[in-house]
Amino acid sequence: MTRSSLALPVPTALPVPTALPVPTALPVPEASPAPETSALPASDGTSRPAVETERAFRAALRGLRTAQKPGNGVPAYTRWVNRRLARFAAALAYSRGWSANAVTATSALFSVGGLSLLIALPPSVGSGVGAAVLLAIGYVLDSADGQVARLGKNGGPSGEWLDHVVDAMRTPAIHLAVLIGLYAVPGIGTWPLLIAIGYCLVSCGQFLSQILSEQLAGPAVPVSDTAGVKQSLVLVPTDTGTLCWIFLLWGAPTVFVWVYALMFLLNTVHAAISMRRKYVRLVALNQQFARG
Repeated sequence: MTRSSLALPVPTALPVPTALPVPTALPVPEASPAPETSALPASDGTSRPAVETERAFRAALRGLRTAQKPGNGVPAYTRWVNRRLARFAAALAYSRGWSANAVTATSALFSVGGLSLLIALPPSVGSGVGAAVLLAIGYVLDSADGQVARLGKNGGPSGEWLDHVVDAMRTPAIHLAVLIGLYAVPGIGTWPLLIAIGYCLVSCGQFLSQILSEQLAGPAVPVSDTAGVKQSLVLVPTDTGTLCWIFLLWGAPTVFVWVYALMFLLNTVHAAISMRRKYVRLVALNQQFARG
């Protein structure tokens, strides 16, 4: 046997393994959207987050504390209760984007609701309490609409006109509602109905006298602090807030009628004194115009 025949076969080269496939990148999960912040409309018509709304409320409240009308001589309830509540209502309305006209309209709706209870339901404790609360809320908002206009710096003749028109309708409407409500009470008599008619005439005349006097002669000179406190207390029976809350007595018609009649008498005396003072002031202006 030759050497060539004894040679072992040379093994073939092993196959080189191909490169393993590189795994593709895992998909990155999308970030979950941030929770939406509840947004409230701002005074300029845009949306405002709730946190900003709270800040706007606090800022508005601070601004209104230094932008109040003089309170000297203003009836006590209006001066120390209603205007303070109206400050909070105005700041809340402004921070939520309400316009002054919207506040005026809401005030009218609350007043209509209160008067509807007096007309539609028989006199009772429940209807009296409901009417008093609704009328008082309407009065708070009636004081708030002007403050909202001052905050937004968008007050003008149209807003003042709307405010006066609503007041001019609400003033007699209260006494007409009393007239209708008392008419349905058996045995109430005629004189309480005449009181309601007279109260309606006096309140309308006093309202128009006040508005025209301010338009023709400007606001009256404010009284001093000491005299203002006394005047505020004396004028409690003429306060619109007092008129709102006497409906708590609506469930006892006889008691209500006597308190209502006393308020009518005091308001008549006050209106006569106030109108005379305004007339004398306007006569003095006539003399100034004649000399000028």
